[in-house]
Amino acid sequence: MGRSNPRPLNVSGDWLTAATTQAVFDAYDAAGHALYVVGGCVRNTLLGVPVTDIDMASPVPPETAKTFLKAAGFKVIPTGIEHGTLTVISGDVPYEITTFRKDVETDGRRAVVTFAKTVTEDAARRDFTVNALYAQRDGTVEDPVGGLNDIKPTRIRFIGQPEDRIREDYLRSLRFFRFHAQYGSTSEGFDPDALAAIAATQDGIERLSKERVTSELLKLLSADDPAFAMGGLVATGLLHRLLPGVTTDPLAPLVHLEGMFGISPNPMLRLASLGPHDLSSGLRLSKVQSREFERLRSAAESTASAGELGYRLGFSQGLSALMLRAALLDTPLLVSEKDAVARGAEAKFPLKAKDLADQFSGATLGAVLRDREAAWIASEFTLSRETLLG
Repeated sequence: MGRSNPRPLNVSGDWLTAATTQAVFDAYDAAGHALYVVGGCVRNTLLGVPVTDIDMASPVPPETAKTFLKAAGFKVIPTGIEHGTLTVISGDVPYEITTFRKDVETDGRRAVVTFAKTVTEDAARRDFTVNALYAQRDGTVEDPVGGLNDIKPTRIRFIGQPEDRIREDYLRSLRFFRFHAQYGSTSEGFDPDALAAIAATQDGIERLSKERVTSELLKLLSADDPAFAMGGLVATGLLHRLLPGVTTDPLAPLVHLEGMFGISPNPMLRLASLGPHDLSSGLRLSKVQSREFERLRSAAESTASAGELGYRLGFSQGLSALMLRAALLDTPLLVSEKDAVARGAEAKFPLKAKDLADQFSGATLGAVLRDREAAWIASEFTLSRETLLG
C-alpha cells in the first residue's frame, strides 16, 4: 500500500455541488449512512480533466440503499445488484453507487466479492492508486493508498503488489497502458514494478474474452497520443501475445499527421496502422468496425491518388487513408495532397450509364464507363462531359 498524503485536500466542481449530486448525499445523510464520490471524478478534477461520469461508494448494502432511496423519491435501477451496484437517477443524471467490496476469490477474469465496511478495504481491491481517491460531499479527499502522491506528475501504479492486482483481473495489464496513455507522465516513464509484473503474467491475457480485450485496446488507441504506451505493450511482450506480427512503428508518425491536419483520434485508423489485414482476427470487432479497418487498410495500400481517395471515400476517410499510407511508408504528406482529397470529395462524375447506352450495352458498357471515369480522375476531374462523351 502507498503512504497516505498527510496534506488535507479538497476537490470542487459543478459536478459535485450540483443539486442532483447533493440530493443523493442528502438521502444517505438522512438515513444515517456514509457516501463518497470515488475514482475517475476525483482523479480527473485533481488533474484538471473534464468529469464525465460520477461514481459513488458507500458501506451500505444495496438492498438497504434501494429501500431508502426509493422512499426518498429516486428512481433506482439494479444495474449490478449482485455485485453491490445500483444506478440512482437524480433529476435526469445517473449516479452509479457501489457498496464497499473486498475480493474473496478470483480466477483472473471475474471475482467473487463480499461487502466491506471501510474505505481502506474497498480501496485495496481497486486497480491503480490514482483511481482509489474518495471525496466527501464537501470535497474533502480521503486517500487510503497514497494516490495523491501519484497525481502530479501522474504516475500510474498498481495498488499493493502489481502481480497480485493483475492476477485478480488480467485485463488490468492492458488497463495499465490505457491509463498511462490517457493520464500518465511520459517524462516519469513506466513504473518498473508494473512492467515486470505485466511481463511475468502475460500468459493470463489469453483467458480473457476477445470482447474485453478489444474494448480496452480501442480505448487505449483513442487517447490523444498512445504511441508511448503502445511501446510499453511491445516491451513487455504483451502486444505480440495478443496480436502476433504487428508493428507499432507507423503509429507515432500517424499521430503526428493527425495533429498536423487537425484530425481527431480515430482508434480504427490507428489500429489499421499496426499490422496486416488479418490483425483483426485476434480481436472481436463489430461489422462496421471491420469494414472500416479493411477499407482504410486497402485504400492506403492502393495506388490511388489523393484525389481519387477523396472521390471514392469522401474527405474524412480519404484523408485518413492518405495519412495511413504516409505513416506506413514513412513518407511526408503535403498540404497540397490534403487539398487534392478535398477536391476529389467534391467532384461529381458527369456521366451516367444511360449517357452511353445508345453506343454500348452489357459488360462493354460497364467497362467503357469505368475507363472514362478513370480518365476523368487522372485529369484531376477536369475533363468535361462533352469530352468524355466524345
